[in-house]
Amino acid sequence: MSELRRDPIVGRWVIINTDHPLGPNDFEKEDQSAKQAAVCQFCSGRESQTPGEVESIRLNGSLPNTAGWSLRVVPNKFPALQVEGEIDKRGIGIFDMAKGIGAHEVVIETPDHHKNLADFSDQEILSVIKTYQSRLITLAKDKRFKYIMIFKNYGESAGASLEHAHTQILALPLVPKYVLEELEGAQYYYEYRGRCVFCDMIEQEYQDKKRIITENNDFISFAPFVPRFPFESWIIPKKHGFEFCSLAQEGRHNLAMILREVLYRMKKCLSDPSYNFYLHLAPLNNAYQDSYHWHIEIIPKLTRVAGFEWGTGFYVVETEPGVAAQHLREVVYSGV
Repeated sequence: MSELRRDPIVGRWVIINTDHPLGPNDFEKEDQSAKQAAVCQFCSGRESQTPGEVESIRLNGSLPNTAGWSLRVVPNKFPALQVEGEIDKRGIGIFDMAKGIGAHEVVIETPDHHKNLADFSDQEILSVIKTYQSRLITLAKDKRFKYIMIFKNYGESAGASLEHAHTQILALPLVPKYVLEELEGAQYYYEYRGRCVFCDMIEQEYQDKKRIITENNDFISFAPFVPRFPFESWIIPKKHGFEFCSLAQEGRHNLAMILREVLYRMKKCLSDPSYNFYLHLAPLNNAYQDSYHWHIEIIPKLTRVAGFEWGTGFYVVETEPGVAAQHLREVVYSGV
């Protein structure tokens, strides 16, 4: 018989297939081989095809917007939100409106069209983490912005329109509803129990043991007890952490190492699936320091959300998370 499980943060219920969980070979495979290198605007030598860079890591004193870089940050060529202007909130009858003010940036993670995070060197993936911090610090200075989202789409079914390795950053003039639900759920738990729900989740994972994928001195990765999708994996600081940008050198290094490891394990276990990952960060107003705990959620695109999920808010998960974690642990990993 399947199980109903309730998420302790937002109260979401999911249905878990515990009797006959699907394994890695039971899901449809995708072809992730590079096809667009000949025309890719993110490749080295085509810097003129993107908006001018706002930040970069360059080699041998090369000039901005020329070749000779190892990482570039550029405004999105087709931004969801525009930096220029004021928010101008207003109402029309029962509807609330505002101008689409924000920032939309792209972190081009490597000049190599054929390389992805799972295969990066230590320094390459560490540079990505440091750039995330740098852009967050810079964008947070704009008082119009209330929330900053960092997310990655890898593969066509995950929404990636370009194959070249990149991450997107969106600064928003409001806090999204889903983020508020998670923040308010964590705050309710804290007021009721006097503890951070994420810290308690980590303790629960150590007690149960079977859902832990990997860990290092500062971070733990596990398949959450109440996932929305098969092989969903989280990376979270072991110590209560409110601010991602407060990570110092050792913390950045350990985050880079565990992120690469989990992505590598997924790549090998699930035949290089499309995936989304996103940083769950607190809003810029510092209102949830005691109750919120930043983390990364990684969602491989193995199934599709269909009518039942859209109509009920229930997710049907065909692989019990303990089984998923076991498959991921079994991947031989010795560093890249």
